[in-house]
Amino acid sequence: MTSADRTGQQGSTAGGGVSERQARQVAEAARETQWHKPSFGKELFLGRFRLDLVHPHPRGDAASVERGEEFLARLRRFCETEMDGPTIERDGLIPDQVVKGLRELGAFGMKIDTAYGGVGLSQVYYNKALMLAASVHPSVGAMLSAHQSIGVPQPLKMFGTEEQKRTWLPRCARNLTAFLLTEPDVGSDPARMQATATPTDDGYLLDGVKLWTTNGVVADLVVVMAQVPKTADRRGGITAFVVEADSPGITVENRNAFMGLRGIENGVTRFHQVKVPAANRIGKEGQGLKIALSTLNIGRLSLPAVSTGSAKWCAKIAREWSGQRVQWGRPVGKHEAVSGKLAFITATAYGLEAMLELSSEMADEERNDIRIEAALAKLYASEMGWLVADELVQIRGGRGFETADSLAARGERGVPAEQVLRDQRINRIFEGSTEIMHLLIAREAVDTHLSVAGDIIDPEADFNRKARAVIGAGKFYARWLPTLVAGKGQLATSFAEFGPLAKHLRYVERASRRLARSTFYGMSRWQAKLETRQRFLGRIVDIGAELFAMSASCVRAQRDPEGGTAVELADAFCQQARVRSEELFTRLWTNSDDSDRTLARRVLEDRYTWVEEGVLDPSIEGPWIAEQAIGPSTKENVHRPV
Repeated sequence: MTSADRTGQQGSTAGGGVSERQARQVAEAARETQWHKPSFGKELFLGRFRLDLVHPHPRGDAASVERGEEFLARLRRFCETEMDGPTIERDGLIPDQVVKGLRELGAFGMKIDTAYGGVGLSQVYYNKALMLAASVHPSVGAMLSAHQSIGVPQPLKMFGTEEQKRTWLPRCARNLTAFLLTEPDVGSDPARMQATATPTDDGYLLDGVKLWTTNGVVADLVVVMAQVPKTADRRGGITAFVVEADSPGITVENRNAFMGLRGIENGVTRFHQVKVPAANRIGKEGQGLKIALSTLNIGRLSLPAVSTGSAKWCAKIAREWSGQRVQWGRPVGKHEAVSGKLAFITATAYGLEAMLELSSEMADEERNDIRIEAALAKLYASEMGWLVADELVQIRGGRGFETADSLAARGERGVPAEQVLRDQRINRIFEGSTEIMHLLIAREAVDTHLSVAGDIIDPEADFNRKARAVIGAGKFYARWLPTLVAGKGQLATSFAEFGPLAKHLRYVERASRRLARSTFYGMSRWQAKLETRQRFLGRIVDIGAELFAMSASCVRAQRDPEGGTAVELADAFCQQARVRSEELFTRLWTNSDDSDRTLARRVLEDRYTWVEEGVLDPSIEGPWIAEQAIGPSTKENVHRPV
């Protein structure tokens, strides 16, 4: 057995010390369980279409719009004159002069209040700025987003003391920061976190390894999640800290390279007995995971911004190519096989922007709890953005597979379609993979059912508790279920102010009630085991995402200055979304989930290893990260390779 195998086994043993139940308890304890504000998304999953929560479409105040437009104009000039996407792609890094220029422009402080030296953009204009910068090269958008959406500024803004804000936010407005949560053996299962923060007389000693630390190679400050040991007089648990990136004991051990986003500074960071003052702790001990999840509630809106920007660019290229490329006597866009793809790309670009803008305006308005809406936007935009990029490559054919440099070298326009496909792929994994997003949103979607069921599905509850829970559940469902039978969606005059889009809102209202009934049927059928039916829950969430996107499109189209053309796009998008929704409804009950689950179990039992014969494994052996020697306390060994 190799040393890497031994280390891997040790990691598995350590992780095995945490049961599935314990892991769920840790995640559940960090979840925000209270709803202090209304939620369009929560109501949608309960079968209540609360159009009043999103219509009329929220709109920022004049001052924030003026500030945002002024900054966007300056950023656009900088992007057009000082940034070159192909150079970033070829060199695999963002040039120092670009980083310096963005700093001087104020781009590092877009979301930081002017009182702390920032620009003070609204969420709407911050997302517009990310969309613009990422259109030059997505690595620039990732750098700015990792710094401001989830890096030090956002958790400080939400949970920091006034003294902490005055100490660090002005620095954050001028220097990059990073968010360090993931570990080599810990992704979405925080109960297994190995990084520790051992209390001392004046603070903590930080030890551990963090993986995929975007901006970690060049950051000035980092926010780190680590386990504080629990004692009789100390709560302990996962805790958040602001750490100086040049502290003794910090080593960046690798600058990671990826399929896409080839300019990002992403590494592996080791902490060895790093001294962290007590004043650097954000919130209380044990609140770290809640801080991380709360930060992501808003921070996740940055990924829909980048995905939407990519979809808009794909729509432009698809339109141009479909009209110029002639096959069999007419432009390819007039052949139905291609025109369907063109229609999908264009309508989806509109739908994604509508969803992004509505979620962002709601975030600025602060009237609603948007944790579900932000999560749906991230999930939907990352999935649909990937499909849009894939369809663009298909429309472009061989030129879609060829690199921009190669196209330009032989005299054609260097369209980076294959690069967009590579760059988009990570968005289905970043800041919560699609699978994890399904589970997170599903947990909120079925929260009411779980609360009502309570002791009914609690394996530790005795007979008397279960009996009382049955009575309570009966009363709730006796009131709730009749509301799911009929509603405004049955009335032809409902939502008449939306004109030709009214039929789609009527569909959303009916489908929302149908979705709630389906969730109830699933709960009744599987009870406590519903949480293991992840593909069923994933389809429930995907239907909700389609309904939210349809609602956003209709509401935005009525407000858009483009008028009739916006209505045409919204109508087309909604028709496509309705087809997808109906397919998902069908697959809730007609699917291969049971046989697939059986097959997967047998695969893991090595029953079919013969299928893998006849090929070679090109994998490269390397040392397990936990066994790498602790190097000097510097980042210079990996930064800016020549």
